Amino acid sequence: MRLLNIHGVGDVRLDDYARPVAGPKDVVVKMKAVGICGSDLSYIKFGGMPAEPGGTTALGHEGAGEILEIGAEVRGLSVGQPVIINPMMTPSNIGSGGPEGCFTEELLVREARLGDSILPIPEGISYEVAALCEPLAVAMHGVNRADVKPGDKVVVFGCGPIGLGMILWLVDRGVTDVVALDLAAERRERALALGARAAFDPTQESLLDRLGELHGRETCYFRPAVGTDAFIDAAGGPTILSDVIAVAKFHAKLVITAAYMKPLEFPVGRMLTSEMTITTAVGYPTEMPEVIAAMPRLKDKIASIISHTLPFDQVLDGLKVAGTPGSAKVMIQFAGADA
Repeated sequence: MRLLNIHGVGDVRLDDYARPVAGPKDVVVKMKAVGICGSDLSYIKFGGMPAEPGGTTALGHEGAGEILEIGAEVRGLSVGQPVIINPMMTPSNIGSGGPEGCFTEELLVREARLGDSILPIPEGISYEVAALCEPLAVAMHGVNRADVKPGDKVVVFGCGPIGLGMILWLVDRGVTDVVALDLAAERRERALALGARAAFDPTQESLLDRLGELHGRETCYFRPAVGTDAFIDAAGGPTILSDVIAVAKFHAKLVITAAYMKPLEFPVGRMLTSEMTITTAVGYPTEMPEVIAAMPRLKDKIASIISHTLPFDQVLDGLKVAGTPGSAKVMIQFAGADA
């Protein structure tokens, strides 16, 4: 077998791999589809997160597959059952610092528990759509943190897989006045196809002017503002925080879901006049089951987020594609994924 590992800054390899023997509380999943995440690209850029000097970081945390082996103490699962892995509920935090990663033919899931770290795939859902559960749960958690309702006006910065997932959930909940912002025309088109009202490149148009046209113009302590109720940052641009504060109306909200590696300038004085709320969202503490429940009715929209599908042998090429602005979700497919 093979396992995708980071060996250092910019050094990622598909290594030969001998899977550890499963214990009585473990299961082994034969992987069928795994998505490439922006976090994977960040881990590669920064050399991973090895537990010891010279160590490696196993990649892959957006996985779906088929139960291959079940430990004697595991209950409620059966060999051949299609499942999704919830990496946040695994003791080794699969794909984000532990010894296991989903980019392998056979994945060991330690201390596996049905409904917790292992979730069944609904009938009629493909492995590729199922593998999108993890990023869609991240997106749902960001939307949950925004606490918006039908009739609210929302802006989503970034139309990568997380931003597109946010647009999907917002529209599905009846929040139809969504404006999507991204530098790439292909991603803006995907946002519109998912139901965004408008999409534009914020480096080419004024936020104040364009959002003023779309969401209405207001004033906040004698300064111009826009009628947007909530902004969600899934892009991580260095000026987004200050740009939002500059146009925010009274009691607007900003949810930051993007990962920032460097400190940002924070214009607190300007923020005082709006009394706006700024918060963050990370992971998906409770959202995965709700995402899975929605998959049967939203599977076509979910599938539209996938821009590229490559075989496991070409995962290194997939990483390069995922780093291009025209891509959305890049999915890696394993043998038998269509079965």
